[in-house]
Amino acid sequence: MATKAARRAVIVSGARTPFVRAFTGYTRMDSIALADAAVRGLLERTGLPGAQVQAIVWGGVILPSAAPNIAREIALDLRLDPGCEGYTVTRACASGLQAVTSAAAAIERGEYDIMIAGGSDSTSNAEVKLPQKVVHAAAPLALGKPKPKDYLSALTQLAPFTDLLPSRPKIAERTTGEVMGESAEKMARIHGVSRADQDEFAARSHHRAAAAIDSGRFDDEVLRVRTPEGTEIARDGLVRGDTSIEKLSKLKPVFAENGTVTAGNASPLTDGASAVLLMSEEKALELGYRPLAAFRSWSYVSVDPTDQVLIGPAISMPRALDKAGMSLSDIDFVDIHEAFAAQTLSVLAALGSTEWAKTRLDRDTAVGEVDLDTLNVHGGSVSLGHPFGATGARMVTTMANELARTGKNAALLGICAAGGIGASAVLERV
Repeated sequence: MATKAARRAVIVSGARTPFVRAFTGYTRMDSIALADAAVRGLLERTGLPGAQVQAIVWGGVILPSAAPNIAREIALDLRLDPGCEGYTVTRACASGLQAVTSAAAAIERGEYDIMIAGGSDSTSNAEVKLPQKVVHAAAPLALGKPKPKDYLSALTQLAPFTDLLPSRPKIAERTTGEVMGESAEKMARIHGVSRADQDEFAARSHHRAAAAIDSGRFDDEVLRVRTPEGTEIARDGLVRGDTSIEKLSKLKPVFAENGTVTAGNASPLTDGASAVLLMSEEKALELGYRPLAAFRSWSYVSVDPTDQVLIGPAISMPRALDKAGMSLSDIDFVDIHEAFAAQTLSVLAALGSTEWAKTRLDRDTAVGEVDLDTLNVHGGSVSLGHPFGATGARMVTTMANELARTGKNAALLGICAAGGIGASAVLERV
């Protein structure tokens, strides 16, 4: 008996807002507003009627407490079909990739034919958390019907009043207290990554991103966004094409007195959103769309955060290759999220290490050396910025476009994330 051909989810298009430094151009736009802008622009560029979108999967890290299911809010804000489903995923910096692969899996299971997936984050609108001491004392007053004595009881609970101010948020592991920059410093020491290596990597990231912008490489994925103040933003705001190793070398370390991680070789706090249109291959062809790429595999892993919290891609990338039945030599482009130059270079060192292969991958030989000419060919998070939930969808969009544009066959993605998470995927040209 003949077997039924497997359904394949394909990437039809992608679009993103320009990425800008937090507390600048998008300060008055929260994660939902940025998501709306990305999805609206994607629909306009593709000419797809919004009523045809059957479901949305969205990734986010700094979720708005009043409406954390951003996916459903997008459908409502843009007046898509009322039946358009929506759910939101959060997997730290891998949230955007998680959203896109979740949508691909749903399409391949036959649940939907047309979906939008992506992610957004607005560091500018991160909510400042009140101390739990204040919450526990004040909540009964706000939510109940307090009597005069309840107010006195609340005041008694707040004493002493020395620790009532909100604490400053920081990007740190909840279980270890280690700040991400400290993690990058530790990885640089373990893998022998020097300050000069990091500054050279950062300069290359900026130069490649600037070249991509100037050549028009991003024109079909970066949108024009009009802010509530009436300003139009049409270009990524963090890329510095005129930077140099010499300029970067003058910056002071941020996380250790004699450290190597600086503001110049780390990704900055960023606001932005990215969206990807996925369809079943049959539906895309039926509607007259030319698919760009499809997922051949993906892999999500976790490592011990007390070890090297950002080393996960050095495990998830080879696992994604194994699932795809491929080796590094079969890959045309490698795209790794640049949380820090130190972290990216550490992942590359691990992939090229026989010892790492034997001790962490249960294999006799190294995964291989990544050719820098094929790595992050249009820059990465150090230069473009890193809106936590949006980065994965940005990488998928850029690599899908690059495969279609160049006629190359495959791209390997790698993302590190808080909690010791590694996320990877293999894209193949359709």
